[in-house]
Amino acid sequence: MSVPLRVQPRPKRKNKLIKPMLMLLLFFCLVAVTIWYWITYQAASTEHVAPYDGRQHVIVYQGEAFPQSFQLVDDQVLLPIDFIKEHIDPAIFWDEPTASVIVTTKDKVLRMPSEQVVAYLNKTPVDLKIPVKQQEGTVYIPYEPLEKLYPFQVQYVASTGTVIVEKAGYSVQQGKTADGEDQQEPQPLRTGPSRKQPIVGELAPGSEVDLLGEEAGWYRVQTADGLTGFLPKESVSLTQIRQSLAERPNEKQNAVWSPLGKPIVLAWEQVASKNPNTANIADMAAVNVVSPTWFELLDDKGTIGNKADPAYVKWAHSKGYKVWGLVTNGFNPDWTKAVLASYELREKMVAQILQYANMYDLDGINLDFENVYLDEKARLVQFVRELAPYLHEQGLALSMDVTIKSTSDRWSRFYDRAELAKVVDYMAVMTYDEHPAASQVSGSVASLPWVENGMLGVLEEVPREKLLLGVPFYTRLWKEVKQADGTVKVSSKALSMPTAQKWVEERKLTPQLDEATGQQFVSYKDPADGATYKMWLEDATSMEKRVALAKKYNLAGLAAWRRGYETDDIWTSIDKGFQQR
Repeated sequence: MSVPLRVQPRPKRKNKLIKPMLMLLLFFCLVAVTIWYWITYQAASTEHVAPYDGRQHVIVYQGEAFPQSFQLVDDQVLLPIDFIKEHIDPAIFWDEPTASVIVTTKDKVLRMPSEQVVAYLNKTPVDLKIPVKQQEGTVYIPYEPLEKLYPFQVQYVASTGTVIVEKAGYSVQQGKTADGEDQQEPQPLRTGPSRKQPIVGELAPGSEVDLLGEEAGWYRVQTADGLTGFLPKESVSLTQIRQSLAERPNEKQNAVWSPLGKPIVLAWEQVASKNPNTANIADMAAVNVVSPTWFELLDDKGTIGNKADPAYVKWAHSKGYKVWGLVTNGFNPDWTKAVLASYELREKMVAQILQYANMYDLDGINLDFENVYLDEKARLVQFVRELAPYLHEQGLALSMDVTIKSTSDRWSRFYDRAELAKVVDYMAVMTYDEHPAASQVSGSVASLPWVENGMLGVLEEVPREKLLLGVPFYTRLWKEVKQADGTVKVSSKALSMPTAQKWVEERKLTPQLDEATGQQFVSYKDPADGATYKMWLEDATSMEKRVALAKKYNLAGLAAWRRGYETDDIWTSIDKGFQQR
């Protein structure tokens, strides 16, 4: 019998090499990760790229690059009109019919026809080294003739091919890159706030830079030669505040008159066919300006009719009144469209207005343009811009009449009140007619709540120190007749204050306060014709309330339509109202 063999299991041997090998592998992994992290996140990029993505002729405005380039012709910088309009002068105007650039300031009008080396400054020819150019739909304007008109500094940097533009008074914190024994190498200027970003330039130690902002421990800076980029904060020390020393334009300071410490109280003088006999005009307490309706657009050729009277001006000045001749567009939208569309016709109107102002020794002009197409909104502003410098050059005031805001294109929306307010010295808001003659509903010409709301809307765009509150010296007598079908036919006629007062007295009516309008109100049913008559009165009481509104909002004053429609006590009431504290 055989005995089975027993196989003994081989004893396990401990591999003493496993642990060291794992440690070595882990070490190499850590080294690899460290190298990868350093390469990915810490190693500084040495890539150099062209500034501004390789664009040429870059305009840098106070640290920001403009998308359009400038042109350089015979060492003269030509700026695109879009840049000037956005950053220097929003009112610069391209007149398409004459292919001219028109610049207006407080006392100057500069017209530069394209491709011509002669410009016209207040109609005086001046020579240009380089003309206005048009290229691929863009208008380029030589800046040299504009230097004395705008408070801006325009510097061409040949080394970088950039133009640096700064406004007078522009302030910016400056810094200096590190220098000394520890810093001998140039400091790289990078495209972003990281060492991984490419380099757009290198700054020598101790270079001055403008600090434009801060991001992630880096400063965004602008160099003296117009490059922008990023530097680490630790490499820059703050130095001083730099302020642009661009020259401000030397405009003539012919101050426009204002009644120091007093409100303006203007009375419009309607002149239909002949001027009034001044001997019959009573003294008007508080009034310091009269505005006769003397000048009117007569056709689409820019002809302005003249009904001025030197004797009236002499009388007004003897009474201490300033005379602002009123110029109207005749309320003809087609004539207005024709003359506003043409620089030559606008210039013709300006010339006539100036001639009349000089001829009759006027103190100012009051513009009353009404019933204008909405499409002419910008051109109306341009006409006023072209007129204002000539008037201001002679120390004459320019005022303009506007309506309150509404949805009506030809009554309200064609007024760009905000832009017009930048140009004119005063603006009169005609807070009437709330219910015009053609209204199918009887109502006030200018109820107090309606007036205040309308005035507040205008004050959103017009500074209070320029605004005159327009007030009516008339009312409407409304007639309501019931028709066979049950409807009511409404008609009206305008009455002056004395005529309205007489009508009330003849019928022995007692006016009652209408709380809703803030005015005295009468209603009368005529037994003769069965019609009902209604009237919201304008009187001393309503005028006092309007003066109170002007004072409440610290307006420049008041303008009344019109002299001759008032009762004897009105001017005294207005005067007392303004004098009351």
